[in-house]
Amino acid sequence: MSDLLRKSLLVVFGAIAFASVALAQDAGTDKPLRIVSPFPPGGANDIIARLIAHRLGANGSRTVLVENRPGAAGGIGSAFVATSPPDGNTLVLGTLATHGINPSIYKSLQYDVVRDFAPIALVASIPIVLVVNPALPAADVRQLVEMAKQRPGQVNFASSGIGSVNHLAGELFASTAGVQMVHIPYKGSAPALTDLLGGQVSVMFDLLPSSLPHIQSGKLRALAVTSAKRSALLPNLPTMAESGLAGYEVNSWFGILAPAKTPRAAVTKLNADVGKVLQSPGIREQMSEQGAEPLFSSPEEFGKVINADLATWAQVVKTLGLRH
Repeated sequence: MSDLLRKSLLVVFGAIAFASVALAQDAGTDKPLRIVSPFPPGGANDIIARLIAHRLGANGSRTVLVENRPGAAGGIGSAFVATSPPDGNTLVLGTLATHGINPSIYKSLQYDVVRDFAPIALVASIPIVLVVNPALPAADVRQLVEMAKQRPGQVNFASSGIGSVNHLAGELFASTAGVQMVHIPYKGSAPALTDLLGGQVSVMFDLLPSSLPHIQSGKLRALAVTSAKRSALLPNLPTMAESGLAGYEVNSWFGILAPAKTPRAAVTKLNADVGKVLQSPGIREQMSEQGAEPLFSSPEEFGKVINADLATWAQVVKTLGLRH
């Protein structure tokens, strides 16, 4: 075979290979984009996932679906995405719980936060609100603390599961206030909230979006927010620090992640697409209606947030002895 023919064939094969890759990439964009919400429908994660998905679908030519895969404090859905093909078609709306707290709580976690995921972008932050069933005779945080001191082990609080952010918010509250409270875990915030409304449990540290309608209707009584500043939606509601628990602060973030080894080009495009969503008209108002605030970041910035929270909550979990 002559050198000229050999070179010609190499050029042809190279062109075919390039075209095949390009076609494969184009074919990949025809697939529906799935955003996995690792919690049940109706909770804050589900609400934000659907808001982002709707805007992504409206801004582009792809179908964007939200798939709920609840359980294990968000661990089941997160593990599913961690083992999905790294083609940019399956994402997870992670949280402080799934990607900042779970690794410190669960010995048998089915994913590694750093090794198995490619951060895409932070999308929102939401304050946590301390709410009680109106039948509980506690009008503020000080009265709740006093009641818990008078009835050690008799005041219970619900959460969306062991290791969830509202679980640790409750444990940190009890530790900071020097009281004993009984933790009642559920498989998600929605069923926990249902029992709180029904009076089966008395207290809950809930993400503001899911509790807000019940606070406004009077079905729940809000005592404080756990953020450093008051919520714009509940400007008259004090923070924990204002209520006498100096130094108590818990914030919750939401961010989109893809499986590890997702091509850098896909990560960059997804980040840009999410950025456009968060800058689109009306998005801030829609998030504010849910008690959330848009919070955009680069993949690198998101990765730094995850690493910082892993270190912070590892120490909290160790102090509280919550390793399972």
